[in-house]
Amino acid sequence: MPIDMRTKKLAQLAVKHSVFVKPGETVIISGGPEATPFLQELYKEVILAKAHPIVRINLPGVAPFFYKYANKEQIEKFPQYSMDLAKSADKYIGVCSDNNTKELTNCDSKKMTARQKVVHPVSEYICNAKDEIRRCSIAYPVEALAQDAEMSLNEYEQFVYDACLQDWEKLGKMMNSISNKFAEGKEVHLIGEDVDLKFSIKGKNSVVCNGEDNMPGGEFFMAPVRESMNGFIKFEYPSVEKGKEITDIFLKFKDGKVIESSASKNEDFLKEMLATDENSSYVGEFGVGMNPKITKYTKNLLFDEKIGGTIHLALGMAYKENGGGNDSAIHWDIVKSMKKAKIILDGKTVQENAKWLI
Repeated sequence: MPIDMRTKKLAQLAVKHSVFVKPGETVIISGGPEATPFLQELYKEVILAKAHPIVRINLPGVAPFFYKYANKEQIEKFPQYSMDLAKSADKYIGVCSDNNTKELTNCDSKKMTARQKVVHPVSEYICNAKDEIRRCSIAYPVEALAQDAEMSLNEYEQFVYDACLQDWEKLGKMMNSISNKFAEGKEVHLIGEDVDLKFSIKGKNSVVCNGEDNMPGGEFFMAPVRESMNGFIKFEYPSVEKGKEITDIFLKFKDGKVIESSASKNEDFLKEMLATDENSSYVGEFGVGMNPKITKYTKNLLFDEKIGGTIHLALGMAYKENGGGNDSAIHWDIVKSMKKAKIILDGKTVQENAKWLI
């Protein structure tokens, strides 16, 4: 079967732009069997870059079996092999595809959060040890994700490739111009329909995602000062985490911490996530979506957090490149539309009804 040239271009973009593979480097390529054509193209591009690929295939169906039958010892066993492998690599490309996006829906959420705490050092290393390893999470269009997005596979393929295969230099300049305003700012106020939230960003780095750590890119993000967040926010978009869909999430903050929370669906899971550890009820990231090719909510965070005219908050871990300040086993992004709200920076309205005024 001939390869879709868009798949080849996406692989070239990942290897040359996102993680800029150099000769002699070791590159982990991780994904499911449903993404085999893309994994093959990534492998070829790493070889052509004179580097050394290691391919890891994630088998469908094994995770729900693990959470159903694993005992306490198995849940708490640290995957030293995964850490050793990560530390042996220079680059990591994680392919986001799925055979069944709901396979974890009925799994024991307490087991999942317990396991997440155990494996956290591995993800922490891959996400934050940028002097040692560069990583990229990248999308590949498959049937299950198309179904979640309520598109045909052909429509979803076009959506994915349009979001990824664009002029990143041009988009990066536009995002940097706005991100720099926030980097110089002190306080953000989100106010409008279902939100009245204030927090400090003084002294925090604002980072632009220009298709490097994530592909597609299309956001800038920062870490709020840990104990500065006060007010409330309600998210109209459902959040999908570990196969569970949590809807109508409401969070109220006092001095940075969530003091009230609710959801119309899977509220118990929301509260378990907030109780994962002592820092999981604080916000580690405030992000602003700016990808002009992403205009539709798809239940896939890799895209949804980049929708123009949205913001997202991540409960838990703050990235070191933002200045850190909150370490947690979770980093859970939740997206809100700003079409009926304002972003106010240091007393000046910079975005109103999802339109930039700067």
